[in-house]
Amino acid sequence: MSKVKYIGVEKVAQNWQISERSVRNYCAQGRVQGALLEGKTWKIPSTAQKPDRKPRHSTSSPETLLTVLKREKEAGLKGGIYHKIQIDLTYNSNHIEGSKLTHDQTRFIFETKTLGVTKKAVKVDDIVETVNHFRCIDLIIEGAHTKLTESFIKQLHFILKSGTTDSQKSWFKVGDYKGLENEVGGSETTKPEEVAGAIKALLKEYNSKSKITFDDILDFHVCFESIHPFQDGNGRVGRLIMFKECLKHNIVPFIITEELKMYYYRGLANWKRTRGFLRDTCLTAQDEMKAALDYFGVKYEAL
Repeated sequence: MSKVKYIGVEKVAQNWQISERSVRNYCAQGRVQGALLEGKTWKIPSTAQKPDRKPRHSTSSPETLLTVLKREKEAGLKGGIYHKIQIDLTYNSNHIEGSKLTHDQTRFIFETKTLGVTKKAVKVDDIVETVNHFRCIDLIIEGAHTKLTESFIKQLHFILKSGTTDSQKSWFKVGDYKGLENEVGGSETTKPEEVAGAIKALLKEYNSKSKITFDDILDFHVCFESIHPFQDGNGRVGRLIMFKECLKHNIVPFIITEELKMYYYRGLANWKRTRGFLRDTCLTAQDEMKAALDYFGVKYEAL
């Protein structure tokens, strides 16, 4: 098997006759097959093909949640739905995984880029992963319309875990699949040497569907979590993927809150036998999002 030859952004920009910024955007959106990010530098296979340009959307098209999020993100708008989702999704997803930061602290970090005064000791990793999660949300917004790929999923993990104490461990692979066996909820997961094949098969099946439904997204999530491809961060990456895919397919996304955590875990464990547990939990979370969309005047398709 021949070794992959990598080239830099400048050379790719020359080859494709586009700007270096466009090349970086394509890579960040997971649209360049095999592209890897090392530190702040993209390594791109010399054989990589230039992605097709997306067709421009008519200005008369109805505004979706995704278009609102993109507009508010680019404008740096405070107090809108983008602002709310950044804080609520980051707080809840990190909190499920053990973060001790409060909702107010999470909001303060997002709004001021500082932690503020606190009487209790705060773990550095909680702060780092909070800031990183904000960046992950930006990535799923910018890359929402792209096909779900391995490189996109690995990029989410790379952003989430960069700069953490885990990233300093020699055996921990930031932005790459696990090297050691792990388990979730006391159940065995896919062995490290079988992860790449399992993820490729999962993506192939998922991306082959002509129309993605709410249940398809949940089914992907359950399979992804049962594979547990990364050493840590699987739950957060998995929930970010669900949010992205909901945005892509114009399905109202949802946030699993602390109050729903145990129902969510029960739903994951029982999906193969009884889909109703996880579906009902996520629909409950979706109702919360619909209430927020109603408040902000964002249109969505009623099911």
